[in-house]
Amino acid sequence: MSARAKKLINTPHTILHEMLEGFAAAYPQFVTLTPDGLITRAVPKAAGKVGLVIGNGSGHEPAMIGFVGEGLFDVNVPGDIFAAPGAEHIVRGIKAAERGAGVLLCVSHHAGDLLNAELALARCAALGIGDVEMVVLYDDISSAPKGQEEERRGTAGLFFTWKLLGAYAEMGASLEECKAMAERIRDHTRTLAVALTPGTNPLNGQVMFTLPEDEIEIGMGVHGEVGQGRRKFTTADATIDMMLPPILDDLPFVAGDEVLVLLNNSGSMTQMELFILHRRVAQILSERGISVYGTYIGAYATTQEMAGFALSLCKVDETMSALWDAPARGAMFRWG
Repeated sequence: MSARAKKLINTPHTILHEMLEGFAAAYPQFVTLTPDGLITRAVPKAAGKVGLVIGNGSGHEPAMIGFVGEGLFDVNVPGDIFAAPGAEHIVRGIKAAERGAGVLLCVSHHAGDLLNAELALARCAALGIGDVEMVVLYDDISSAPKGQEEERRGTAGLFFTWKLLGAYAEMGASLEECKAMAERIRDHTRTLAVALTPGTNPLNGQVMFTLPEDEIEIGMGVHGEVGQGRRKFTTADATIDMMLPPILDDLPFVAGDEVLVLLNNSGSMTQMELFILHRRVAQILSERGISVYGTYIGAYATTQEMAGFALSLCKVDETMSALWDAPARGAMFRWG
């Protein structure tokens, strides 16, 4: 890869707004771009139901703009490229999501996201905006050891929370119930990622990190954060054989468990590669006596054109599997 990647943009300072304009123009049946830069549901959730808000740095599309809609989020608060949205912007998102039953602010655990979310909640309290709760979510086993889960990063496995929690709120669960469900899904989810080649920053075209042709990075974060270390590039089966056992051991997942599986395309992986990888995942789970209730394979949380993927498992019970089956209708994610 060259030191500077080609990007079809107009100017760096208009990337975010022009992307949001184009997205909203493409999917008016699902979303609306507000004058102050929020992505909201085109048809608001019924009154009396909990509103769900997510704020995140842009550059990871379709996360999270593609996950606003029926059975999903009510509002996405887009930040600048790879940067958390500001507290005041989050407060505007909370106000927009209110439907009379309170608002749950979902935070993917990264320092900037957490800090600005906490500032937003303090601002809501000062303004007298009541019934707002925050849930901090994490899943990446490479970023902190077992026993220190609260220090882990939020990565692709949060996909399960968005889907299941969105359905739960749509069904009329209370704010307290929604927060408890989000924590329950979080605590049953584990993720590990691998990078084959770096992505680039669309603001300047510069590569985010360097990686020799014959190496991969195990545990790479969504912003290029260092993972567990580098290994020699190898086959699809050998890669899954490195990644899946640590995931299974961390919860742990055991024989008799039922799980959801996510293979998230970090940017430029092909579907062919992902299906070959999934073949080995399915083999190992079967050998371990772990049954698969549902699988999602595709681009969810990307880092521009980074080549790599994240593997996530979520242990489910009957309630959670029913939420997985519930309908969802967003611009980039439609279910049932």
